[in-house]
Amino acid sequence: MSERMKVVMFEMEPWERDSFADLDDQFELEFVREPLDGDNVGHYRDAEAVSVFIYSQLEREVLEQLPQLQLVTTRSTGYDHIDCDFAAEQDIAVCNIPAYGDNTVAEHVFALLLALSHRLIEAVDRTRRGDFSPTGLTGFDLEGKTMGIIGTGRIGRHVAKIARGFGMQVVAHDVAPDEELARELGFSYASLEDLLQASDVVTLHVPANDETRHLIGEREFGLMRDGAVLINAARGEVVEVQALVRALGEGGLAGAGLDVLPEEPVIHEEAELLRSVYSKEHDLSTLLANHVLLHLRNVVITPHCAFNTREAVSQILDITRDNLLSFRAGEPQNVVGD
Repeated sequence: MSERMKVVMFEMEPWERDSFADLDDQFELEFVREPLDGDNVGHYRDAEAVSVFIYSQLEREVLEQLPQLQLVTTRSTGYDHIDCDFAAEQDIAVCNIPAYGDNTVAEHVFALLLALSHRLIEAVDRTRRGDFSPTGLTGFDLEGKTMGIIGTGRIGRHVAKIARGFGMQVVAHDVAPDEELARELGFSYASLEDLLQASDVVTLHVPANDETRHLIGEREFGLMRDGAVLINAARGEVVEVQALVRALGEGGLAGAGLDVLPEEPVIHEEAELLRSVYSKEHDLSTLLANHVLLHLRNVVITPHCAFNTREAVSQILDITRDNLLSFRAGEPQNVVGD
C-alpha cells in the first residue's frame, strides 16, 4: 500500500466531497461524478480503492482492469452490482453499508402508496394546467386495508409500524419469521401464497439474489386480489417486469409504485436501448417493458431515490469514511460475507 492510499470515489456530487476533506493525510482522493464501468475504467488503473454507488457495474471485466485494487466500498446495502466472487479470488475486500435510513425507505414506500391512493400525480398535473375539477380523481383509503410485507428486516419492520399507524391490517412473509416482532407490532406471518391472496397492498423488502429473482411473476400476480397495489422499493429484479405490465394491462392489478426497475442504469438512455438490439448486452424485452411502465397513469416511478434524505445520505457518507479508515488501519469493517 502506498504512503497515501489512492482512492477514486465515483458517483459523487460536489457537496458530498466535504465529508472526506480531512482525509488528505492518509488518502489521495479523486472524485468522479460518473459511474465506474467498462468504458472509463482504463483511466483509473492506479486506484487502490474505489467507492461506488449502485450504477457502477463492477463485473469481472471491470475489476480485471484495476491491478492495484485492494478495496471496493459501496455506498449501498446491496452489492449485486459487484462480482464478489472474483473480488474474493483477487483478495479484494468488498465493504457495504449494512444499515442506513431504514425509516427513510419505509417512508418512501408510503409516499408511493399515497401518490397512488390519492392520485396525487394526476391531481397536481391537472391543477397546474388550471383545471380544479376533482372528477375522475377518486382514490381509496388505507385504513382498514391489508398490507402484505414481504421481508421483515430493518426496513420491513418500519413499514409495519407505519402501516399500523394508518389503521391497516398487516400480514408478512419472511424466510426467517420473527414471532416476537410480530407480537410487538401486531401482525402475523403467512405463506407467500396466502399473503398475496389476502393483501390489498403488497410491498417488497428483500435483497436481490438467485432466490428472490422474479419472486413476483405471472403466477404471483395471478394470486393477488383484483384491485391490489404493488410497491417495490427493494430491487428491480425481484419483480418480473413483463408480468407486471401484463397484470396492469389486464386490469387485475390496480397500480404500482416503483422506486426500482431492472436494467435501470440504462433505461434513461434511448441510445443505449437501441444499441442493445444489436449487442444483446441488455434484455430488450425488459427495457421495453420499463418504457411502457414509465407512461402508465396507474404507475408511479421514482429514480431509486427512496434512500435520498439529508439524514440517510449523511449516514452513508459517515460509514463510507469509517470503511476507508478501518481498512487503512488493517481492521476492515462491514466486509461482505463476514
